Amino acid sequence: MRILIVEDQPRLAETLADVVVRNKDIADICHDGAGGLDSALSGIYDAVILDVMLPQMDGFEVVRRLRESGSDVPVLMLTARAALGDRLTGLDSGADYYLTKPFETKELLACLRAITRRGGLKPDAHSYADITVTPGTSTLTSGSRSVRLGAKELELLRLLIANTGILLSKETIFLKVWGYESQADDSIVEVYMTFLRRKLAHVHSAVRIAVVRRVGYRLEADDE
Repeated sequence: MRILIVEDQPRLAETLADVVVRNKDIADICHDGAGGLDSALSGIYDAVILDVMLPQMDGFEVVRRLRESGSDVPVLMLTARAALGDRLTGLDSGADYYLTKPFETKELLACLRAITRRGGLKPDAHSYADITVTPGTSTLTSGSRSVRLGAKELELLRLLIANTGILLSKETIFLKVWGYESQADDSIVEVYMTFLRRKLAHVHSAVRIAVVRRVGYRLEADDE
């Protein structure tokens, strides 16, 4: 998953990013509300961790505008403002969960799992046809065979499984897996598709990565 962290305290933002990365996900950081809203509206994020007290635009306004725009990206509000009125405001504005500081790392990850499940992306194990991807061990398994996946391979295959039946454009894949700030260009998507095809073949899977020229990529299986 790619997680957007909107937090104006640099040290806390980096701590949150470390938690996300240790969970084998990708983290991007924004330090103000207006920038956070713009990033969240891009559609490339699977969840947003959002502070309330932010420069330019507070978290309540950010999530309210997100929902008004039609975005259903899961939002976890994380703030020191623990009063009942603040919690109700956050939830009524459209947040999926309201977690107060200080927090335990395990609780934060559990909250992310909960809101991303509601958002339709399974965070623990990802299965399609005869393959299973296990993020905790970074492995791809088919039957009795398994192979280890690199970080980008893992994120890419998770994305394809989460969007089964949907053609994903090269641009969408690049933004979700590599992000806006990557120094690479989108031709790297083709390179990693080749890597994944080799690993699917290595585990003798019936799953293949289909490409519709100038449209996008999707997973298909021989028995479909």
